Amino acid sequence: MFPTQRPRRLRTTPAMRRLVAETEVRPRNLILPMFVREGVTEPVPIASMPGVVQHSRDSLRKAAAEAVAAGVGGLMLFGVPEHYDAVGSAGVDPDGVLNVALADVRAEVGDDAVIMSDCCLDEFTDHGHCGVLDESGAVDNDATLAVYAEMAVAQAEAGAHMVGPSGMMDGQVGVIREALDGAGHTDTGILAYTVKYASAFYGPFREAVNSQLKGDRKTYQQDPPNAREALRELALDLEEGADAVMVKPAMSYLDIVRVVADNADVPVAAYQISGEYAMVEAAAANGWLDRDRTILETLTGIRRAGADLVLTYWATEVATRLT
Repeated sequence: MFPTQRPRRLRTTPAMRRLVAETEVRPRNLILPMFVREGVTEPVPIASMPGVVQHSRDSLRKAAAEAVAAGVGGLMLFGVPEHYDAVGSAGVDPDGVLNVALADVRAEVGDDAVIMSDCCLDEFTDHGHCGVLDESGAVDNDATLAVYAEMAVAQAEAGAHMVGPSGMMDGQVGVIREALDGAGHTDTGILAYTVKYASAFYGPFREAVNSQLKGDRKTYQQDPPNAREALRELALDLEEGADAVMVKPAMSYLDIVRVVADNADVPVAAYQISGEYAMVEAAAANGWLDRDRTILETLTGIRRAGADLVLTYWATEVATRLT
C-alpha cells in the first residue's frame, strides 16, 4: 500500500517550505541587550561572550543606530559603573552611567526603536545582589522596592520607553507603576521579568556587568524545578500592571515560555541569555555546529514556544540577515 498521506509534499522546495511556515522570526521580534561601561573610550571585549562588548558612550550610540537600521525592535541597556556601594546609588543618579546612556540612545534613535532599561540594583551594588541588604545580610524586599521606584522614575526621565524590573522582588511591578504614574510618566511601559530562574547559565553575564556578587540569588529568583510557581508570578505581575512579561532564561525553559504565553493577555518576551549565547559560539568556533543555522534555529524555537519578543545578543546580526 502506498501512503495515503504524504506530509513531505509540503517540504519539497524552499518556496513551499516558506509558504507553509508556521513560525517566523522577524527583526521586529528581536531586542538587543547592550552594555555600557563608565570611564572607557573604546569598546571592551567580553571574553566569555565572543562578539559582545562593554560599550563606550560613543560606541553605544553607533551600535544602537546600526541595530535600528537593521530593523531591531528594541534595545535593552545595562550599565557598568566605575564605583559601587551598598545601596547601588549609581543606579538612581541622573548622571549615573545607565541613565546617561539612556539619554544618549534616545537622542540617537528617538522613537525608532523601543528603548528599555534594566531596572535592578545588581549592576551597582558592592555585594552584587539585586536589592539592598538588611542587618543579617539578606536582601530586604520592601526596602529594595523603594529604590526601584526611584530608579524607574530616573530611567523614564532619562528616555526609557519601558523599564525592566529584573530583581524578582515581590511587589516590584506595582510599586514601579505607582511611582511612574505619580511622576507623570503614565506612558512609560513596564517589561516585567516575571519568571526569572536561579540559573547556572548567567555566568558570562557576570563578566559582562563586572558583577560584585557574593553568594547566590536563590532566595529571590525562581527555583528551576518549579513550573506552577510561574503562573503565580504571572498573575501577580499582570494584576500589578505589567505591560509585557518575560521568561528568563529562554532555551532551558521553553515549557515555561509556552505556559506563560497560554495564560498571558500581554506580549510575552523570552531572554536568550549569556550562557546560551556562549555555548553556541563555543561549539561553532570548534566546528561542531553550523553557526548561522544554529542561531536561527534557537530563535525559531523560542518563538515557536510562544514568545512574541526575544532578547538576544545576535539581534543585529540576525536582523541584518533577515532583511
